[in-house]
Amino acid sequence: MKEPQTADLGFRRVVSRWEIVAFSINDVIGSGVYLLPAAAAAILGAASVGAVVLAGFAVLLLVLCFAEAASHFDRPGGAYLYTRHAFGDLVGFEVGWMTWIARVSSVSSLSVGFAQALSYLWPATRQGWSQGLAIALPLLALTVINVIGVKSGVRTAVFLAVSKTLPLLLYIAVGVFAFSGAVFKGAGAAPRSGTLGEAALLLLFAYAGFENTAAPAGEFKNPRRDVPFALIAQIVIVTLIYSAVQLVALGTLPGVAASKTPLADSARLFLGSWGGWLMTFGAVVSILGTNSNTVLSGPRYLFALAEDGYGPRALATLHPRFRTPVLAILLQSAIALPLAFAGTFEELAKLSVMARLATYLGTAVAVPVLRRKLAGSRERVVRLPGGPLIPAAAALVCIVLAASAKMENLVAAGIAILVGLVIYALRRLPPPAAPTHHGREPS
Repeated sequence: MKEPQTADLGFRRVVSRWEIVAFSINDVIGSGVYLLPAAAAAILGAASVGAVVLAGFAVLLLVLCFAEAASHFDRPGGAYLYTRHAFGDLVGFEVGWMTWIARVSSVSSLSVGFAQALSYLWPATRQGWSQGLAIALPLLALTVINVIGVKSGVRTAVFLAVSKTLPLLLYIAVGVFAFSGAVFKGAGAAPRSGTLGEAALLLLFAYAGFENTAAPAGEFKNPRRDVPFALIAQIVIVTLIYSAVQLVALGTLPGVAASKTPLADSARLFLGSWGGWLMTFGAVVSILGTNSNTVLSGPRYLFALAEDGYGPRALATLHPRFRTPVLAILLQSAIALPLAFAGTFEELAKLSVMARLATYLGTAVAVPVLRRKLAGSRERVVRLPGGPLIPAAAALVCIVLAASAKMENLVAAGIAILVGLVIYALRRLPPPAAPTHHGREPS
């Protein structure tokens, strides 16, 4: 087995391990944690605390698969890279295409969600030109920041990660002393207004985003070691925060299932009015932070796809000064902005979740294949125990979640896959024979 070609793609490797950890956390902690307590309690009641922990364990299975797959590669592309190396061009392209669909729909949904969250602080943003500005200006600002350079994009992500996490930690630290067993037991009588499948998809949305950690791997100092570390650190930290937040919300806010802003409402009870404002501010920053990551990671998928012949070659070019995929960044924002104006947060978020399942399933089933194909090459950084058990369990999680989706969501995902087949058929010829420059390849 020989080492792959590692030709320099022109990126600057400037992002350190702990910056990657913060980047990963910033991608996961978004609007979900602020909506989760009420939505989960409405379906599961007091059992929602345990469900949050179990969801974290289920997502851990997926994270471990991404950690092992990422330890093979040091190039941008994430799941597209893993599945193309494992299964060839068509499967790899479809996974990469669906991963980018998840990114662009996520940018749009988060832009709409940002305007909704901001309306609690500035009511004028609920409609009209003020709402349009609240959607467009943050997205345009994040686009400019990420064009200027990956370091500026990552530093923005680190700042926003810290800014969004501190209010949650304060909420937990003070809220545990206001916890009431009687209030918590009352949450168990919440009406079951949904299904277990609906709850599972809700929890997945709250934990989603980790898959983008490796997208800019070409700009990380030591991606083969640092990406797996960041992924595992992130899921541990996020699960602890989410479960603690759920416990405090259910134990401090009577009727939590009926609240539209459960964290802000409960914080007002034990912190006063400023606590409600703090949590509302935290929600706004959380959404902005996740969108910042998405604006950074999404164009790296477009870059990887275009570099391999899928899409205009110009998308695989870097800015001569900033060394960022500027055209890919601009194109993604140019598509996401009209979608944000045309769609609702819920519709766009559902499309994002369904597209992500292709990313998760593709990576889970790719791990055993990569082990076999790359056996004998340079020692990998991560080797999961139990042979195929963890990848198989992760794949089963994806199948169960897909089975829980509504038919209209499955149809939307199917249409996206068919559109991908058309784009694949129009790829630039001849296609590359093998992914020689993205990672190790078999001899």
